[in-house]
Amino acid sequence: MRIVISIILFLCFSVLTAQNKQLLYNVSALPQTLMSNPGANINFDGHIGIPFLSQISFAVGSSGVDMHDIFKTSSNGINSRITNTIQRLTNQDYFMVNEQIEILSLGWRINKDNYLSAGVYQETDLFAYFPKDPMVLINEGNNDYLNVPFKFEDVSFTGEVLTVYHLGWNKRMDNKLTLGARLKLYSGIFNVESTDNSGTFTTRETPEGLNYYRHFASGIDIRVNTSGYASLKDDSKTVQEASKEILKRSFFGGNVGAGIDLGATYKIDQNFVVTGAIQDFGLMYQREDVENYLYYGTYETSGIEPLFPEVAPGGKAIPYWDIFEDEVDANLKDETIQESYITWRPLKINTSLQYGFGETVGPCNYLRPLKRRFENIFGIQLFGVKRPRGLKYAFTMFYDRKFTPDLRMKITYTLDDFSYANVGLMVSKKINNFNLYLAADNLFGYINLARSQHQALQMGLQFIFIK
Repeated sequence: MRIVISIILFLCFSVLTAQNKQLLYNVSALPQTLMSNPGANINFDGHIGIPFLSQISFAVGSSGVDMHDIFKTSSNGINSRITNTIQRLTNQDYFMVNEQIEILSLGWRINKDNYLSAGVYQETDLFAYFPKDPMVLINEGNNDYLNVPFKFEDVSFTGEVLTVYHLGWNKRMDNKLTLGARLKLYSGIFNVESTDNSGTFTTRETPEGLNYYRHFASGIDIRVNTSGYASLKDDSKTVQEASKEILKRSFFGGNVGAGIDLGATYKIDQNFVVTGAIQDFGLMYQREDVENYLYYGTYETSGIEPLFPEVAPGGKAIPYWDIFEDEVDANLKDETIQESYITWRPLKINTSLQYGFGETVGPCNYLRPLKRRFENIFGIQLFGVKRPRGLKYAFTMFYDRKFTPDLRMKITYTLDDFSYANVGLMVSKKINNFNLYLAADNLFGYINLARSQHQALQMGLQFIFIK
């Protein structure tokens, strides 16, 4: 049971969405747009990313609390601030962290209608709902909550570290429609999940009973699944051995899975374009290095009621505490088993509508289809990601401006669970074939990070070729 509590506390208070990359979505000059929409319109003929540097992205968020709420200077002590924060949060608030590092990335145009891309990236994704009732019970106890059930269904979290190998195909069907798909193979490094828990703990007043209070643990059913953790907790394993094991798992040496991305871009008329895409429709089969931690059962008690000076046969005191522990263990089971399980990747959806104006003429190239290009693009985008209790959404308005053939900027305003004042900026600069881009979300949050509930950053170095 200690491992269950440790994992819950780690996920909830490390202040951790799969990442919403609205600043890179549908930027036709960047290869990274194919990762969020394999059916995007693109205007380059090849790309090669600098290994480990072509895309580095990181995002952290908390939907209901920031560091200032806990550590601000005030007349209230930190314990009071923690209590107030726990009281304010609900079981729908959540914490997240997402990180991606592109290890390899390349692409090439086969002909004017077809573009292939491939690569490898590492991803970490952690997500935890705030376990409202268990945290109130741990922080305040049950004295002020008599006859109120504490629900263990509030405990819900997922976490994974994996390597993704992918191959994508971008196909121009005609002058209006472009389709795309990306096949993904997942190589799992670490996974943890605990969802669909149930059960309650209630303290009731029983003035006519053996004790004034009676405690009920009803229908407890808590399960934490892990893969890739059991072997690493071995104290006898050296750092070198652990590193070798992790590297092995990155190359299909552990748990594996498969998924697909699908995307489309449709040109409504000369100025309006609509897009849609899904990412990571896939699953993983967790079968290697698996441990499952279970805690389940039903039990009720009025507590320990020693009857002095009664003694057991032989003149020894009756071992009330040992008897109580035996009763608890007989009714509330704590088990560790090894059972394979299946996990679904967090499905992402993107859709957008954009309007372009300020037309420019691109260079003539028989390898690429002739497309109208615009210096200015206004648009809206909707992003969603599937989490254990449903979809989480973000709505974005954006302005994309091409200042010169080699300099482009995109500014966004996003409404989501973290902020109503999320302004982001992306800058992409090209020097000959070398490209550098930097994208930062929630710019106002950098003024005071302690008051920010969400920050995201993406950057990349690569070579982009236009014939």
